[in-house]
Amino acid sequence: MGLLGILVGLALLMALAFRGWTILLLAPLAALVAAAFSGEPLLAHWTQTFMGAAAGFVAQFFPLFLLGALFGKLMDDSGSVNAIADFMTRTLGPKRAILAVVLAGALVTYGGVSLFVAFFVIAPMGQALFRAAAVPKRLLPAAVALGTSTFTMSALPGTPAIQNAIPMPFFGTTAFAAPGLGLIASVVMFGFGMWWLTFRARRAAAAGEGYGEAAPGPHADDLTVRELATTAREFDPQEIDSGAKSEASPSFAMAVLPLAVVILVNLLMAQLILPALDFSFLAEPRWGGTSINAVGGVWAVAVALLSGIIALVATGFRRLPAIRGTIDAGANASVLPILSVASLVGFGAVVAALPAFEMVKEWVLGIEGGPLVSLAVATNILAALTGSASGGMTIALEALGPTFMEIAANTGLDPALLHRVAVISSGTLDSLPHNGAVVTMLAVCGSTHKDSYLDIVMAAVVGALIALTVVIILGSLVGSF
Repeated sequence: MGLLGILVGLALLMALAFRGWTILLLAPLAALVAAAFSGEPLLAHWTQTFMGAAAGFVAQFFPLFLLGALFGKLMDDSGSVNAIADFMTRTLGPKRAILAVVLAGALVTYGGVSLFVAFFVIAPMGQALFRAAAVPKRLLPAAVALGTSTFTMSALPGTPAIQNAIPMPFFGTTAFAAPGLGLIASVVMFGFGMWWLTFRARRAAAAGEGYGEAAPGPHADDLTVRELATTAREFDPQEIDSGAKSEASPSFAMAVLPLAVVILVNLLMAQLILPALDFSFLAEPRWGGTSINAVGGVWAVAVALLSGIIALVATGFRRLPAIRGTIDAGANASVLPILSVASLVGFGAVVAALPAFEMVKEWVLGIEGGPLVSLAVATNILAALTGSASGGMTIALEALGPTFMEIAANTGLDPALLHRVAVISSGTLDSLPHNGAVVTMLAVCGSTHKDSYLDIVMAAVVGALIALTVVIILGSLVGSF
């Protein structure tokens, strides 16, 4: 009965979440259903297990959600994201329309700009380029996804994406975990995605297919889109139009300066500054009895994002017509996403605490191929079921992270390799049709699942799965590098 309860809870969570029901109510409800089937105390699981895990997630990661959303909103309202998109348009032009969209999305998201901020700027740029180049508009969502939601989210070393930060407290790693494998995975994702989109564009041109007419997709302001989006990523799209946007754009150099600051400070903090300082005091009870290995990665990303915000405000203060409104909107944009993901984490904590979960754990650890394959399968399944890369990965690591660390200690497996496998795994099957990022992207691009989803699968799912396979094989043969 306990295992049946877990399955019923997951089914309830998945079915109603996909219909736009708020995860803030669905997650505790599904957790209580699972607990009831096991005959476990319901109120104790709600207030002690569920809320304890949800609060722990907020305590660990709210600084990154807050600073990431704020940085993205400032980049948008200051005209910096537009400036980067315009530069790519002018430099690469319609002849390289697909490459321009992919590189523009990659540059801003690797520099720390929220995915949804990038969507609302890159999509109009892509529509103009694709129309001028007669590239079918149905390929635009896949091009946007390739640049914003694949290698810059899960593979490029040092990416400040929240998905790359989540494994750090579990494995004692930094955002630069397994950099060589991350670079190889990035090349695989980018290369496969570009090959597929170029192939599809040439095939369409040979058939005489042009840009096409705009299709009525889901509206970006729809409540269902918002609920799905805030579960999938770290920015509430409801705040996109809040505040006030600059009428002038900076130069390309000034636009990318804050992005460069984020990347550089993250590298310096993770590799040089924090390792050189004495943080032995963190072991004291007043600091939670922790260590720099557990918190250093989050600290590095938080300081990097804060540095980028300071650099942006210092250089672009005059381009922010309503800086207080922008700051308020950025801060507000972080609240619903982190509470939504924290609720998913709470659900996972209740499930992991049930006696029947031992059967699930044994099944996962018994998968042939070793711990890397087991971790990849567990993360993929949970990311697919929840429609959230961050939520699915956190549930998997909350439940199985200590076990994988024990395996690593006993076998000499580098935790950095576990980190990179977990992150790449979270960004594969999360891009199923119900994923909030997919739904929002189609809405912004004016397309539909029918027209564009096959290409999204190839660019964002298949390419990521190939990269994950390469990383697991290389990691199993030669270890982390």
